[in-house]
Amino acid sequence: MSGGSRSGAQHWDPQRYNRNAGFVAQLGSPLLDLLQPQAGERILDLGCGEGALTEKLAASGAEVVGVDASSEQIAAACRRGLDGRVVNGEALAFTREFDAVMSNAALHWMLNPDAVLQGVARALKPGGRFVGEMGGAGNVATIAQAVGAALEARGIDSQAANPWYFPSPQDYAARLEVAGFEVLSIELIPRPTPLPGEIAGWLETFCESFIKQVPQADQPVFLAEVTEALRPALCDGEGRWSADYVRLRFVARLKDRG
Repeated sequence: MSGGSRSGAQHWDPQRYNRNAGFVAQLGSPLLDLLQPQAGERILDLGCGEGALTEKLAASGAEVVGVDASSEQIAAACRRGLDGRVVNGEALAFTREFDAVMSNAALHWMLNPDAVLQGVARALKPGGRFVGEMGGAGNVATIAQAVGAALEARGIDSQAANPWYFPSPQDYAARLEVAGFEVLSIELIPRPTPLPGEIAGWLETFCESFIKQVPQADQPVFLAEVTEALRPALCDGEGRWSADYVRLRFVARLKDRG
């Protein structure tokens, strides 16, 4: 799913996203098992993207609100008949409204995690659940290294263009606790993920903020360079590409603040 609040030069085209990243919602299904949504509960999907996983959540009978910073993705979610709203994930304005918050593949696009967690805590009722999966420490490290090297070779600061926050379990657990949560489980899950096509499609979908640092006329050459740099590590002998995903998955409960 797309990110929330801090996408920089990144924008989200729902058709491109479905074409190159439809696996994201499919692989997020374990979150529903962890969340165990109940009919009648009010649940917030933070960074809902085009609503594929939100739709599954709503099928449980819960009343679901999906929020995302991308107006294009929210428009796609609303076309599914969902309650989708354009909202900055770092500035959630809900107060004690939800029984649970779920987030899949979005929190790592929000570069102010403490503001996000404060907003989630405020949005939840006491004892409310927060279940999420995001990129964790080491996520797409091979891809990021190749993209960074190609930018640095052009004299471009790759770190300044980096739109991602990939925390360790220790880092994120500490932030959750400061925000008022009890961490019930948190773990890093290495998950090399087969891609539906060439790695260039993934790069165009998720690395826009890097690519846009390169003059437009040079972007095809840039993508070709990165592709060839990644081929030995991420493309098998039959031409099938994968991405070196590492996910951080957690379950937390908001402490009763009285």
